[in-house]
Amino acid sequence: MILIVDDDPSVLASLSLLLKQAGFASHVASGPADAQAWLASHPCQLVLQDMNFTRQTTGEEGLSLLTAIRAAHPQLPVVLITAWGSIDLAVRGMKAGASDFITKPWTNEQILQTVRTALALSAVPAAPDLPPSREDLDAAFDFGDLVGEDPRLLKVLQAAGRVSATDASVLITGESGTGKELVADAIHRNSRRRHGPFVKVNLGGISSSLFESEMFGHVRGAFTDARQDRKGRFELANGGSIFLDEIGDLDAASQVKLLRVLQDRSFEVLGSSQRRTVDVRVISATNRNLPGMVQRGEFREDLLYRINLITLHLPSLRERRDDIRILASRFVQTVREAYGRASVQLTEDALQYLVAQPWPGNIRQLRQAIERTMLMSGTNVLDAAAFRQTMDLQPAEAERDVLPPVGSMTIDEIEKAMILKSMKHHAGNISKVAQALGLSRAALYRRLEKYEIPV
Repeated sequence: MILIVDDDPSVLASLSLLLKQAGFASHVASGPADAQAWLASHPCQLVLQDMNFTRQTTGEEGLSLLTAIRAAHPQLPVVLITAWGSIDLAVRGMKAGASDFITKPWTNEQILQTVRTALALSAVPAAPDLPPSREDLDAAFDFGDLVGEDPRLLKVLQAAGRVSATDASVLITGESGTGKELVADAIHRNSRRRHGPFVKVNLGGISSSLFESEMFGHVRGAFTDARQDRKGRFELANGGSIFLDEIGDLDAASQVKLLRVLQDRSFEVLGSSQRRTVDVRVISATNRNLPGMVQRGEFREDLLYRINLITLHLPSLRERRDDIRILASRFVQTVREAYGRASVQLTEDALQYLVAQPWPGNIRQLRQAIERTMLMSGTNVLDAAAFRQTMDLQPAEAERDVLPPVGSMTIDEIEKAMILKSMKHHAGNISKVAQALGLSRAALYRRLEKYEIPV
């Protein structure tokens, strides 16, 4: 049973009819007193409540009702209904314990998706105190690409498996190289959307000027180089999931545009006034401290609450050292297959050396170290000395071209300088420059446009 609380009879009637047509039973209440009285004597799975019930528009009545419901029924999910101009009020409600919020005007699809997600999340059983075994997880979910048995990792995988069946937005945090993209892929792979598209977007590689075209698409003639219609990433992800990597790198203007499409799952294609609706599950990732960015005014608080219904934090590799042996063995096997060197193996002292390293670049750095050592070593038996010799080259290389003093350059200035240096080194060969910088050709072209670097 779903309780709808609103002082507008037309809203109560339309929401009741919509829920009935979708197979949900509902009850209506015209104000806080009626709602609390009904909840005291009836079972309920979800509350949809407005934030104002009189001529007041402060939302204090809605917050008071939310507080009362949370106190009397701590496990009951509450979804708030508010106007787009009152999103700050919705954020206050989320801080007070609301499960989600919907802004007016809404679409029927938006209402139903929010209701289904809230009900699905509330039905997810609480995680046991002890993490499951790796065998139990592998029996229940497809986590084949995620290697490790550390309890911290298993807790994350357990949570990922539990929420994969819902459409809840997920924010994955952790240092660079910890495997955030692999977790996002696993969530999609274990969801009901597994047969739909999984679209990956590196938001750090999209300039503000290209954001709308990349994300929402454009029609022919929308701007100078728009020679044909193009579908945006959200439309390509329709029916599946979209992975928004490096979401903390978005500028303020792009954050607003993203918030609107995450809010009502609709957008306007650049150059067209017709709105399009999409059905997507949103998974985001960042290595940045988003709450800290919110406090500094660098990231919208309402956007943060929109993307993090569920937050998963991946531990660094130095926090799960027992997994280094397992990861190293997996990477050696991968390298054997990739380079046709079936006899390559690690000695025990090599494994001990790898376990003892700090790995600031985490799993990605470990894999690169194994691959680099194998390529540079003239033997198939890799010992600690071989790794030490290879890794000792890195600081010496860095000393010849040190980073500038802190505060003397911005990230954009450093990135531009590195692109210019790579362009000069590779004589303008775009493919080689992109490979050297770890970028796709498309991502490099976007940066060349962003920094007005001639090709």
